Amino acid sequence: MKKNQSFSQKILSWFEQEGRTDLPWQQQVNPYRVWVSEIMLQQTQVVTVIPYYERFMQQFPDVKALANAHLDEVLAHWSGLGYYARARNLHKSAQLINSEYKGVFPTQFEDVIQLPGVGRSTAGAILSLACGQYHAILDGNVKRVLGRAFMFDGWPGNTKVAQKFWQQAIELTPEQNTAQYNQAMMDLGAMVCTRSSPKCQRCPIDELCQAKISGKQQEYPHKKPRKTKPIKKTKMLMIRSEGQGILLFKRPPVGIWGGLLSFPELEQQHSINDWCQNNLGLSLEEHEEWPVVRHTFSHFHLEITPVKIVLKSPIDNVMEEGGWVWYKDCGWHKNKVPPGGFAAPVSRLLERLKESE
Repeated sequence: MKKNQSFSQKILSWFEQEGRTDLPWQQQVNPYRVWVSEIMLQQTQVVTVIPYYERFMQQFPDVKALANAHLDEVLAHWSGLGYYARARNLHKSAQLINSEYKGVFPTQFEDVIQLPGVGRSTAGAILSLACGQYHAILDGNVKRVLGRAFMFDGWPGNTKVAQKFWQQAIELTPEQNTAQYNQAMMDLGAMVCTRSSPKCQRCPIDELCQAKISGKQQEYPHKKPRKTKPIKKTKMLMIRSEGQGILLFKRPPVGIWGGLLSFPELEQQHSINDWCQNNLGLSLEEHEEWPVVRHTFSHFHLEITPVKIVLKSPIDNVMEEGGWVWYKDCGWHKNKVPPGGFAAPVSRLLERLKESE
């Protein structure tokens, strides 16, 4: 117990001097604001999240504003942040809170953990940081600190290994100043106990850290056993028509890039001319293939062959009700929200199209 107290006290003392207190979601603190930040911070670093968060909160300042917004608008404000299921879950959760809790974010752990996209650690972070409740957390930063400090063997994503991490996190988390401690652990992992170059000389628990003492910081926490990611290939047709714009379609609401605007796609072995004949009612005279672009997902690599097609005459038989749209403004700037969400490679290809013309 004394060792645990020493650990927690060192963390809290460090936070008083070094911890972050000026982040946007640390101002005007409430569960909604903290919830949005915690979802955005899943898989994404603070420096990347901040501008997205500020624009998002300006557009959707509370649960009701988010619940009443169209999903396309939410995805547009998320465009470029990646992992779009997070945005869809936020929107779905906001609608649930609006209907089940009269637009007031719930403050009971059992209710919060039921929200789409919210797990045990996220629920604990929301309620401890926004409401001062006692809950341990175990995000990626905390896993890294604990994995090194106690040299836990095994990948933290494994259920049995995760149980050891959770048990240790619970034992260390103080019942008083829980919010400050949890924020301190996240800050320590993000600022000092970093993945590749830990700054051990700045760490408040370096004398307690078993990995530091053993010189094995780089070995902990253990990484996920590596598997070779499969490679999938596709062609993206960047079809431009004078006076109409660029042909896009809205992807299905579930699956990769669900609900986002994208280019028409076809498999590598399929004929571009046949696709144009069957879908646009015209024979293709010429097209320009660009170099392959690789986009990596968590479970596979996608190799995209962009194909630029410029039509000399307008098309009248592309059906709007089928999810097809002509996008006429390819010149938006960073401070202007596009008319729908785009996956990162699609957004980059649109920019290249603009530059090429």
